[in-house]
Amino acid sequence: MAKKVLKFGGTSVGSIKRILHAAKIIKKEHDNGNKLIVVVSAMAGTTNNLIEHSKGISKKFNKRELDVLLTSGEQVTSALIAGALNDLGVKSKSWLNWQIPIITEGEHSNARIIHMNIKNINDYISSGGIAVVPGFQGVSKSGDITSIGRGGSDATAVAIAKIFQTDSCEIYTDVDGVYSSDPNKIPLAKKIDKISYEEMLELSSLGAKVMQSSAVQSAMMGDIPIQVKSTFTEREGTEIINQDNIDYTKAVTGVAYSKDDAKITLLGVEDKPGVAADVFEPLSRNQINVDMVIQNISTDGKKTDITFTTKRQDSKNAISLIETNKKIKYEKMYMNDKVSKISIVGAGMVATPGITFKMFRSLADANINLLAISTSEIKISVIIDEKFTIDAVKKLHKTFKLD
Repeated sequence: MAKKVLKFGGTSVGSIKRILHAAKIIKKEHDNGNKLIVVVSAMAGTTNNLIEHSKGISKKFNKRELDVLLTSGEQVTSALIAGALNDLGVKSKSWLNWQIPIITEGEHSNARIIHMNIKNINDYISSGGIAVVPGFQGVSKSGDITSIGRGGSDATAVAIAKIFQTDSCEIYTDVDGVYSSDPNKIPLAKKIDKISYEEMLELSSLGAKVMQSSAVQSAMMGDIPIQVKSTFTEREGTEIINQDNIDYTKAVTGVAYSKDDAKITLLGVEDKPGVAADVFEPLSRNQINVDMVIQNISTDGKKTDITFTTKRQDSKNAISLIETNKKIKYEKMYMNDKVSKISIVGAGMVATPGITFKMFRSLADANINLLAISTSEIKISVIIDEKFTIDAVKKLHKTFKLD
């Protein structure tokens, strides 16, 4: 007998038929003698529809009320899953965020879970019941409903696994594990049997949609093993575990890409102490995340060029903030929002020389120009012209024998 968290994503509960199918999976686990806490997302498409409703009211819809609105999707799924389980003859009950409660701190739409009351749910599952909990949400210390960011149901599942000290955390989704690249775009992408927290964190932050990056980070900090499974097949999934338990036979584990980036370049910036801080401070205050940063200093030491990348949706706001920034002087500014970021990830890269050269040579052979480069111990990312995205991913996939 084990205590488990089972989390079902939006596509896994995207229709009544799929909810009934998920309920049968849960019942099977329960029949095997396991104590279960089930975490659910909103039905696929629900959150986007609710956002559109809010936009129909106002483009600046009140953030508090937006959280109340958006969290209703997971509450609906919780009731439907619990109802389906009861209909199958399994004792089940849904617990809304304020009933547990799930205590959060932080601003609306970006809160984080800090505490949960475990007694009532522990008593319930010990008596043979299945607790169904809505993901993505909590309640602040002042009693307001809060959400923990898009994809936050993963974070809820990991937080429950940690706070309730469960034996496992299983994420059910529409793919049967983590792949070396997007299997929808790269048909020869291979399923990864085991992957480290560090690699998964890099892949998820770089565009892989299997798990939310903040959830992976929480699992890594709490050393909580995660298993990613398919709701629709019985194939073995992918284990996300401590790096020490993985045998690396390949230096590169996966290739990720994102097509929502923009590159901004400031030419002829006055070179003086603090100039980079002056450029990026207003962006930070306005919640604009900066990714790659490249600075080139002129030979006379008086001027510098600064290039950085940010999310495409933030690029116009970033340019506006720079244009009105009286602290910096520059000659010209360019923005290119037709770029994509391609990354190779692998913990084995640390001990394998020549990976950087192989990546750059491979892209050069495909006549793909590099617009920016960023490296870390287990990741190399490049910015390229958006139209070459899939060609670059396929080329790197083949170069590092990931097919």
